[in-house]
Amino acid sequence: MVQLPQKLNVWVQSFSRGSAIAAGLFFSIMALLVLHRHHSYLPSYTSFDQGIFNQVFWNSSHGRWFQSSLSAMESISLPVAEVGYHRLGQHFTPALLLWVPIYAIARNSTALLLIAVGIVTAAGLVLYQLARQRLSPRLATLIMVSFYASRAVASPTLGNFQDLCQLPLFMFGLFLALEKRAWLWFGICGMLVLAVREDAGILLFSVGLYLIASRRQMAVGLVTCGVSFAYAIAVTTYIMPLFSADVGERFLVDQFAPYIDGDSTSSLAVLWGMISNPLIVLQQMFTPLGGTLNYLIDQALPLALIPLISPSAWVLMGCPLLILFLRDDPWALSLSMRFALNVVPGIFYGAILWWSAHPNAAKKQWFRQAWIACIGLSILFTITANPHRALSWLIPDSVQPWVAVQPWTQWPHAAQINAVLREIPPTASVSATNPIVPHLSSRREMLSLPAWQLRNDAGEVVDVEYIVADLHQLAQYEVAFVDDRDRLRQFAPWLEARIQDNYGITRYQDGVIVLQRDQPSDPQLRQQWLADLQTRWQVE
Repeated sequence: MVQLPQKLNVWVQSFSRGSAIAAGLFFSIMALLVLHRHHSYLPSYTSFDQGIFNQVFWNSSHGRWFQSSLSAMESISLPVAEVGYHRLGQHFTPALLLWVPIYAIARNSTALLLIAVGIVTAAGLVLYQLARQRLSPRLATLIMVSFYASRAVASPTLGNFQDLCQLPLFMFGLFLALEKRAWLWFGICGMLVLAVREDAGILLFSVGLYLIASRRQMAVGLVTCGVSFAYAIAVTTYIMPLFSADVGERFLVDQFAPYIDGDSTSSLAVLWGMISNPLIVLQQMFTPLGGTLNYLIDQALPLALIPLISPSAWVLMGCPLLILFLRDDPWALSLSMRFALNVVPGIFYGAILWWSAHPNAAKKQWFRQAWIACIGLSILFTITANPHRALSWLIPDSVQPWVAVQPWTQWPHAAQINAVLREIPPTASVSATNPIVPHLSSRREMLSLPAWQLRNDAGEVVDVEYIVADLHQLAQYEVAFVDDRDRLRQFAPWLEARIQDNYGITRYQDGVIVLQRDQPSDPQLRQQWLADLQTRWQVE
């Protein structure tokens, strides 16, 4: 029998049986669901982002740090995507380097999805240890289960790897260091939080405000506020513009348009715009009122709504919550998107502090039963929401009109796609529809339709060698979803234009078409395509 080192053995034994079971179940269920969605090529809003992160990791594992031609497609400063574009100009995310050695074992999108699930699972384990500093093992386990059952945690995890999945892990580590007064580890975890993304300092700023307001550690709070604020301003104003102008000319402009003038801005200008326009701030905070209240209730539901009556929770989640309310973004208050994770650490630590101050509440059986019911409701709401279509095998994507993609029809179609992708050389340049992008993004030159030109390492603008499109998926969903209908109407004639230009059809089966540059079309496939163009894809 393998003997663990003594300190590691003590740490393992510190977990209750229930916490170990909860972590194991969460990892297993999440891993199965995300891998099913990924490998069945179900369309998702996050597929393109998964391709970006996978290509960033793939390039970084080869020493080309943070480069991505897919990310370059989102740059406002580039007329054509470049393979050497550094994503740090859009989001400053040095913490991703921590996971590159693990990713390098497999170097594919599947590994990245498992890393994301593993990070969130580990956050739950750290949360248990954090809760144990003040609460009983039973109560700490219930808080841990609440974390795994939270829509704000499970829904983004079912989507794709994303930088904010690291925040709960690092923030719970920071709170644990605070509880133990381990100031070295507090500083290390604080730096890791800042390294997650350029705007992650907002969470640290709230921690500093809590330490000052509670008079728990006023000096530490002042330093935390000062460092987090200075870091965010320095990174967005001086460091990120070294890579591209996107943070000032696109991302801040798009997200905080009501508070700025012109086509370019800075973090300080946005902050001043908020301060000088208090009426707009109040309007954004409470409009729509129903959406704001629903968001708060959904976030606090797995904790039996305790955070809503916890002053500490309000301070700890205050700044990130305020930024979400003020963002000019329809997805800002969606629990399925990564932004929801910004609020999670403060809510859970605030709940722990409330329980610590009200120990008798946990002894009431009716309240524990109500809490368990809230956890069940949170899980139920996650299932019925079908985040990122990860549960399409169980929940229909649309009821009126009826759209339901069953595994026994989707997996044979996925097998057709896999057969196609195996024929594409691993070093070839490719452009593909979004559900296919993550599977092909472990390469230097990768784009998403309708782009087909990029600037290679030689500085030349070239057409990609292969174009892969899955029109069958779009046709499945177009009866109910306008975005899929628009893409189908856009991509079908676009593909025909490429065929008439310099691409030939080399594969066409089950709605999946492959075009190869400077190759003649197979005559039979060409005739089949032209017939489907007018009937199946409804293009005149």
